[in-house]
Amino acid sequence: MDDRDVLQQLLNLESEASALVYDAQVEADRRTSEGERQNRIRYEEAYAREVESLEGHYAQSIAAVRENYRQQLEAYGHSLKAQPIDMKAFSSLAEKLLIPHEASC
Repeated sequence: MDDRDVLQQLLNLESEASALVYDAQVEADRRTSEGERQNRIRYEEAYAREVESLEGHYAQSIAAVRENYRQQLEAYGHSLKAQPIDMKAFSSLAEKLLIPHEASC
C-alpha cells in the first residue's frame, strides 16, 4: 500500500468520522428538543393543575368570608332587634340635647 492509498484511507476515515459526529449532533439536538418539549408539556400541565387548585381554594375562601360576613351582619341585626326600647329615656335624652333649657343666672 503506498502513501497515497494510506492518505486517501485516512481522509475517508476522517470524512466518515465527521459524518458520524454530525449525525450524533443532529440526534443529540433532536433528543434535547424532544426532552425540552416534553418537560414544557409536563410543566404546563402541573402549572394548570396548581392554578386550578389555588383558584378553587380562593373561591372557597371568598365564599367562607362572605358567609361569615352575612352571619355577622345577621347576628348584629338580631342583636339590634333584641335591644329593649326605652322611649321615656330616649325622649328625656332627646329633650335635654335638642331643646335648650334656660340657664339659671
